[in-house]
Amino acid sequence: MAEAEEQETGSLEESTDESEEEESEEEPKLKYERLSNGVTEILQKDAASCMTVHDKFLALGTHYGKVYLLDVQGNITQKFDVSPVKINQVSLDESGEHMGVCAEDGKVQVFGLYSGEEFHETFDCPIKIIAVHPHFVRSSCKQFVTGGKKLLLFERSWMSRWKSSVLHEGEGNIRSVKWRGHLIAWANNMGVKIFDITSKQRITNVPRDDISLRPDMYPCSLCWKDNVTLIIGWGTSVKICSVKERHANEMRDLPSRYVEIVSQFETEFYISGLAPLCDQLVVLSYVKEVSEKTEREYCARPRLDIIQPLSETCEEISSDALTVRGFQENECRDYHLEYSEGESLFYIVSPRDVVVAKERDQDDHIDWLLEKKKYEEALMAAEISQKNIKRHKILDIGLAYINHLVARGEYDIAARKCQKILGKNAALWEYEVYKFKEIGQLKAISPYLPRGDPVLKPLIYEMILHEFLESDYEGFATLIREWPGDLYNNSVIVQAVRDHLKKDSQNRTLLKTLAELYTYDKNYGNALEIYLTLRHKDVFQLIHKHNLFSSIKDKIVLLMDFDSEKAVDMLLDNEDKISIKKVVEELEDRPELQHVYLHKLFKRDHHKGQRYHEKQISLYAEFDRPNLLPFLRDSIHCPLEKALEICQQRNFVEETVYLLSRMGNSRSALKMIMEELHDVDKAIEFAKEQDDAELWEDLILYSIDKPPFITGLLNNIGTHVDPILLIHRIKEGMEIPNLRDSLVKILQDYNLQILLREGCKKILVADSLSLLKKMHRTQMKGILVDEENICESCLSPILPSDAAKPFSMVVFHCRHMFHKECLPVPSMTSPAQFCNICSAKHRGPGSAILEMKK
Repeated sequence: MAEAEEQETGSLEESTDESEEEESEEEPKLKYERLSNGVTEILQKDAASCMTVHDKFLALGTHYGKVYLLDVQGNITQKFDVSPVKINQVSLDESGEHMGVCAEDGKVQVFGLYSGEEFHETFDCPIKIIAVHPHFVRSSCKQFVTGGKKLLLFERSWMSRWKSSVLHEGEGNIRSVKWRGHLIAWANNMGVKIFDITSKQRITNVPRDDISLRPDMYPCSLCWKDNVTLIIGWGTSVKICSVKERHANEMRDLPSRYVEIVSQFETEFYISGLAPLCDQLVVLSYVKEVSEKTEREYCARPRLDIIQPLSETCEEISSDALTVRGFQENECRDYHLEYSEGESLFYIVSPRDVVVAKERDQDDHIDWLLEKKKYEEALMAAEISQKNIKRHKILDIGLAYINHLVARGEYDIAARKCQKILGKNAALWEYEVYKFKEIGQLKAISPYLPRGDPVLKPLIYEMILHEFLESDYEGFATLIREWPGDLYNNSVIVQAVRDHLKKDSQNRTLLKTLAELYTYDKNYGNALEIYLTLRHKDVFQLIHKHNLFSSIKDKIVLLMDFDSEKAVDMLLDNEDKISIKKVVEELEDRPELQHVYLHKLFKRDHHKGQRYHEKQISLYAEFDRPNLLPFLRDSIHCPLEKALEICQQRNFVEETVYLLSRMGNSRSALKMIMEELHDVDKAIEFAKEQDDAELWEDLILYSIDKPPFITGLLNNIGTHVDPILLIHRIKEGMEIPNLRDSLVKILQDYNLQILLREGCKKILVADSLSLLKKMHRTQMKGILVDEENICESCLSPILPSDAAKPFSMVVFHCRHMFHKECLPVPSMTSPAQFCNICSAKHRGPGSAILEMKK
């Protein structure tokens, strides 16, 4: 609950405090401060009776008949002695240039604050209320109303005289008037009326609900939300009225406007004042409570509530109990609520105190969040509204948040927040690191330290690395991998790692980390040695990245032992740096590795390692026989005699057969297939490849006494050798497996060959006939002859100048044209006529002629 700054002592006040001790988790909507300076001085000797608020200044009336003009801080700017008795009301127009004042002794004054015009009048009864026209500054709006026993309207006529007219009387004293635009609302003992100054008509009467309350003790509170919305608060009842235009067909003798009550509800306490706040209401309530000790009724602190009006009820948004001076003696009529529309300022006026309520701004919101230790929300609010906050800085809130997290032991979250909060401020980063060191939490902040912009002092990074090195080798290795090597003094960390390796020389994590440190320090030789010792996968990356090929010439065996595939690829990709000869020499004592290297070399290029092809025969035979035959087939530099010798020694039949056939000894190769492999299909395939009649003869002779071989031959040789040659040689009585199927297959193959030949013949004849017809159609087409064509013999135009004369010409299909008399006369031996030009080259389609006569 919000409370004013100063509190008075007293048993009654203490008892009311007890009910407000508990703090609410809900953020208040308003903040409060006491209007001091000149107001304090005034209220020490006098008592406030009324106040009016303008955007530029305040006007305060007192019980001793004084009117003070104050600035918004409460300083006195002007003083008026109006009456010796209580000032009942002060009214200002919208411009703030004219003021109306009425007093308990019936005195009324309306005057210009910056001009000489004024109105003075003293009535014979107390004037409770006055309201000047909102646009009084205009000459056409020189009007004001006063309320006592009557509601009088004063208007200045021409010649600057004032005339008055009675708007209402007979229902008791007028105690409240509010003028907005062309509408005047007032309250008397019976209810609330609204008068339209334009049409000079009263348009409504809203009766009061609780007639048991004395209207002088519980006066009506009126306020205009806008030009057509009037809010009425009386006793515990609130009504929101809307002024609407009446349709023309409904008027008859009725006013052009009417009032509709759009919302009506009851409040918990007596209403002392009302003010609009957007679509909500601010309600100042007078509270009476019963003491539990004495069971006597007493005046409690007034409340300022923000409520959301609904159609028949309301929702309380916030409620604050206010401690104002002398609240124990105040009555409901002693409190007033005035407000400044432009700035959402609300003034709670009581006889001995004036309290200002303001909407809480973003700074106040952040204050409340910090008070509730909601640092995350406060930081977010400050970031969103950083252009609007004045009293807070994002950095200060962030540092408070970090300290809060550290105090709660949430070190990792605090460290993570440092990234966002500290940003690029190196000095703050270093301060926070030392703070984390003091509480032994350097590890928590290490992942979030800046590594580029900004860069902290090397000592900071070294301090954290030493912390990890003492207790967490893996974490130390991670930092070395992630942090750039220029953040810290590399030699210091290298020495520290060496010192630890003296205690644990085989620790792979430390060795690997030391190799990385050597790499940062460009000591690649030592780094490579460690990587090879550890057989680490990054060794090849290190060699490539830093071009360390000169350092590995004597370490090729180690590389091959570690990962032969990667090593061979690397060596072959960099032949210009490590020659093939050097690699083969280094691997001389490791023939299995030598074979891997040479095999990959041969796969890439069949000619580069030709000098080693003879060596490769033995290597393939020893370590990789499946690839020996492909090698023999693809290599043109391999010595065949040497290869044949090795294959025969090792009894490699397939390789020997290939070599024999390649060396031209096909009969020996076939014999080896038959005798060693006993594979008739392979023998037939071999004979087909060689396509040699003598080989087929040898194959038939070898197979003639072997029925399975005969079956195989019968099934496969039909398209290469006449099967009759084989069938005639089969001995009578020999049992041949599946002979019938074989003979059927031979006949089917023969029939298939016949069908293929006949089909081909039909296709050939059809194509020939089609082409002949096409040629005939082409030759039968006409040929265009015009004046531009010439005789190819005499070179004169082919057509005569006189078309009436007869002419004769010959046009060949080659498009050459001749006068008939220019062509030689055909001989008796060769009556056909040919183009002289084309026949000189060759005779062809162009020799045909087309004769034209006329």
